Parts: sequence; C-alpha cells; structure tokens
Amino acid sequence: MALKNCFQVSSMCSTRAGLVQCNQPFSSIEKLHLPTCKGLNNKSTNTSSFARSLTSRSRNRNALILCKAREAVDEVQVVTDSSWESLVIGSANPVLVEFWAPWCGPCRMIAPVMDELAKEYAGKIYCFKLNTDDCPNIATQYGIRSIPTVLFFKNGEKKESVIGAVPKSTLSATIEKYLEN
Repeated sequence: MALKNCFQVSSMCSTRAGLVQCNQPFSSIEKLHLPTCKGLNNKSTNTSSFARSLTSRSRNRNALILCKAREAVDEVQVVTDSSWESLVIGSANPVLVEFWAPWCGPCRMIAPVMDELAKEYAGKIYCFKLNTDDCPNIATQYGIRSIPTVLFFKNGEKKESVIGAVPKSTLSATIEKYLEN
C-alpha cells in the first residue's frame, strides 16, 4: 500500500474568522523527518515540499500527521447487522459485499478472488463479506437467495449483483464500470 494513501499532513492555524485546516497528502518527491515518539521511527518518509515546509513553519501552529490508512484498506473486512449502515450504506467509496457462509464450497472458491480485488483496488473501493448464517436480516433485505452473491454499492445504493463463484475478470469489469462514473 502506497505511503501517500496512508498519511496526511495537517496544519491548524487560528485566524480572526476561526480555525482553518489545510491538508496535503504525501507525494514521493521530498522527505519529511518525523519526530521520535512511540509508534513512529525517526526515519525519513516521503512527502511533498509543501508538507515539509508546512511542518517546519508551523511548529507553533499545531502541525499534525494523520494516519489515513483506514481509507486504503487492502483486505476483505467483515460486516454485520450492526455495522452495515455505517460501513456499506454510509461509505463515501464504492463497496463490494460478498454474501457467504462457512459451509458453502463455492464461497470458499471466491474468497481468494475477493482478497485479490481488495488489494488491487485499495483506496478506491472497500471489500466486505457478510456471513448469511450470522446476519440473515441483511441477506433477506437484499433478496439473497443463493450464495455466494456479490453486491456492488455506490453512494449507499445497490447498483449490481453477481451470483455464483465467478472469475475475477467478471468482478473487475463490474468494479471498473462504476469507478469510471
């Protein structure tokens, strides 16, 4: 996962109108020397010249380094009834959800494909899996009658469903169709 997807430099400055926050993601041009503290090494990390000058100028202005790694998740996460609304419906990024069950052979066949897609599209889409035995309400709500079924959501709205253990190219084509729009 690229470092530029994981970190962001933020500077907060007081003005007469209130608080202004400036965010700049890292690029691979220059280096930022991070302070030594628990969890960070004192090694150079790639950043833009803006981020470097921002931290050197804003020592008294509360410069922050924010971890944005959650936005670039590169593995399939589990979603449940309780997390469905926030993780799938409320997501700013498009979402791919696999409905599966542990006893389902075709579900075990498609799991590595979902893992590959999560890595390949990290930062662009989120990939989740929902166990239909543990969360039958969500499966019923979306009319899931056979597993594996993969649903694609964009802006909280179901856009497309793919039923069965399909090849990676089928799911990639579906993802690409909605990433272009």
